[in-house]
Amino acid sequence: MSITTGRKAEVIKSNATKAGDTGSPEVQVAILTERITNLTEHFKSHVKDNHSRRGLLKLVSQRRQLLDYVKRGDEGRYQKIIEKLGIRR
Repeated sequence: MSITTGRKAEVIKSNATKAGDTGSPEVQVAILTERITNLTEHFKSHVKDNHSRRGLLKLVSQRRQLLDYVKRGDEGRYQKIIEKLGIRR
């Protein structure tokens, strides 16, 4: 369910805006998207796991807030994140 250290480093590297970037909204949204994807796969085999489902809803909400923040600041940057990660909106 959780993201491995190697996979997290890979996601950070592919979405970083500059070297050593781990806190930009792009990286944070990418990490959250990876975690959401993993949890979604988990629910295909564990349908009744409602405690983890609550965590999934919190992750989706947090990602939504970050995306709204980026959209307020720069619409083009927002569109680029959405297209790169394949998030539907």
